[in-house]
Formats: sequence, structure tokens, C-alpha cells
Amino acid sequence: MNQISPMSGPRLSAETVHASTVASDGRAVLITGPSGAGKSDLTLRLLDRGFTLVSDDQTIVKRDGDRLIASAPATIAGKLEIRGIGIVEMETMEDVPIALVVELTTDIERLPDDSRDRLILDIRVPLISIDAMIASAPSKVAIALDRLGLSFS
Repeated sequence: MNQISPMSGPRLSAETVHASTVASDGRAVLITGPSGAGKSDLTLRLLDRGFTLVSDDQTIVKRDGDRLIASAPATIAGKLEIRGIGIVEMETMEDVPIALVVELTTDIERLPDDSRDRLILDIRVPLISIDAMIASAPSKVAIALDRLGLSFS
């Protein structure tokens, strides 16, 4: 669906992003990275930490005013792929405001700039980079969400 803005030309109002998404306290974390980077594994560890699944592997991102809202495509809603086990049904949330983007990489800066962000549908969302395979990855996501994530009232 396209939306026309007189100031900026055509602008998408929704897109599907290659990302897994989890939520905590009404705020979503979009987990991005290449195939095999550990998106589903980190998602599973965050679920163990009390987060709730929004979507695994593909996330629909919609613009709602000055916020971005995350949901799962209907074909994968409520499903999580666990490597070595298969696809399992999970409790999920939908239409959750996105507060943080996590980029999975092994190239991590020791003291990154706190003001990094990702532009999605013309909205800037705080961005952090972590290595999904380290034991502290879920703790880093939770701390970053509290420290850097957007607040919604």
C-alpha cells in the first residue's frame, strides 16, 4: 500500500522485514541479521527471559502516525522455528509498537555510539549491534530496551 505525502513524495505505510520480533512491557524489539545469524535462537532465549513472541523470521511493520507497529504475517503467526526440533506453536502478541532494533553481527564495537538508529518507513528507531551466540545476548537486549528503547505512553 502506498501513501502519498506532499512533502516527501511516495512513502510506504507498511513493509515486510526479514526479522524476528519479541515484545516486553508493550514494546517490541526487531531482531535483524542474515540467515543463520541466530535470530530464532536469540528469540527463544528472550522468550525464556519473559519476552513474548510477535513474529519469527518475517515481521510486518506498519507506520501508525509517528510509531512503527510490528505483527506477524498470517501464515506464520504463533509459530517459532526451533532448529533441531521443528516449528512449534507459541503464545504471541500483535500490533506492538517497535522500540528497538537489534542487528546481529560478530563485529561489535567495544563502546558504540548510543545515538545509532535505523530508518524504517521514515521513522528512526534506536539500533544496537550484538553477537547472538554469546551467553549475555538476551541480557544485553533487555538492558538496551530499558536504556535506549523508545518509550510509549
